[in-house]
Amino acid sequence: MVRNPERRAGLVDAGVEVLAREGARGLTFRAVDAEAGVPVGTASNYFTGRDDLLRQIDARLHERLAPDPEVLAGLLELPRDRSLVGAFMHDLMGRATRDRTGYLALLEMRLEATRRPELRASYTRSVRGDLEEGMEFHRAAGLPGGDETVTVLYLAMLGLLLEHLTLPGVLDGVLPGVAVPEGMVERIVATVVPEAAGGDQA
Repeated sequence: MVRNPERRAGLVDAGVEVLAREGARGLTFRAVDAEAGVPVGTASNYFTGRDDLLRQIDARLHERLAPDPEVLAGLLELPRDRSLVGAFMHDLMGRATRDRTGYLALLEMRLEATRRPELRASYTRSVRGDLEEGMEFHRAAGLPGGDETVTVLYLAMLGLLLEHLTLPGVLDGVLPGVAVPEGMVERIVATVVPEAAGGDQA
């Protein structure tokens, strides 16, 4: 059967919407068809099952939440110091905030991975690959700190993103005078990233 790539992409994006709104248990082919506005049974012609759909949602979210190459190139024209790391973290926060649905879908993928060993294995590889890619980028760009810096930044930003996109009131006023999320990003970077390049190269 010949399948339409644009329709497949539309179905995957509809799956992102359903996943973010209803959670993994609500991610049915019927729900995806309804969200995409296509006849019942369409999604079942494009995906072999829910695991196939979840894997394709994972791949699509990597595209949706990826840095803009032009923004990345512009940032890399700046001095390779702590403030540049801060600019990258602000860009990350901005992308997640603009595509809140996509980021919430990523969080739902994490929860579903705790229940499904086969998804856990593939999603662990995916997320670990992102972390290792971040480490390699940090090293290649000559940014201050090493793999330990990137790992702690990853953990801190993950926590900030989780709170800001799900329970933003948790952080409101917790540090007087520090805006959420912008000021929190600055505090994270100032705390984690060394001032001078090469502070903890791994």
